[in-house]
Amino acid sequence: MERKDFLRGLGLVGLGSLSIIPMINACSKDDDTTTDSAVGSTTESGECSVTTSETAGPFPTKNPTSLVTSNITSNRTGVEFAVNINIKNTNASCAALEGAIVDIWHCDKDGYYSEYGGTAMQSADFTSVHFLRGRQTTDANGLVHFTSIFPGWYSGRATHIHVHVYNASGTSLLVTQIAFPEGSDSAVALVNASSVNGYTKGLTGYTYNASDNVFSDSTTNEMSTITGNVSDGFILTHTINVAG
Repeated sequence: MERKDFLRGLGLVGLGSLSIIPMINACSKDDDTTTDSAVGSTTESGECSVTTSETAGPFPTKNPTSLVTSNITSNRTGVEFAVNINIKNTNASCAALEGAIVDIWHCDKDGYYSEYGGTAMQSADFTSVHFLRGRQTTDANGLVHFTSIFPGWYSGRATHIHVHVYNASGTSLLVTQIAFPEGSDSAVALVNASSVNGYTKGLTGYTYNASDNVFSDSTTNEMSTITGNVSDGFILTHTINVAG
């Protein structure tokens, strides 16, 4: 399958060719988590509830209003990655929520975040750049799309994406995180074995969801679906329920 056709299937353009850069050491884990016991998907009875809230972590986007973009790759290299998030409104029987503002951010393939660094928490200094951060507004179907690279990992955390959802007026509705499926044939395993794309750490020392300081309680309503392959890229799809 051609790369551009693979991504066009979800209404996206190609992510472009990516080069290899040397491995950098991973940064440290997120700080304390705040969770609740909500179930965040439509139940068999037709009822729905808000997706679990989580910490924004130690590296939240500092000025998200300045980063309105769907292509958040910037100069980061790695395996091509499309992120598709569907926002639903629990106050309307989990109907699609149009006009919601969605911020996402995640680390690069080496485990580093932009906008931070030069400290004990993250040694590499990326304070002056804004890679892998972006904001989009949901369409009539409650959807937002981002073009990125597959996240790496760092000590103490499983692979994840941070999400902050606001209503159309800018009022915060939910801060949460997206978990990734694991296993020998998962995208996490395949990508981290792809040294040709610069993922040179493998999974030695990796923290799995069951031991992760955010996901260890449950990933029931935070687990994404990921399809694709290393050559053509991967596509993540995920639904987040908010009280809109």
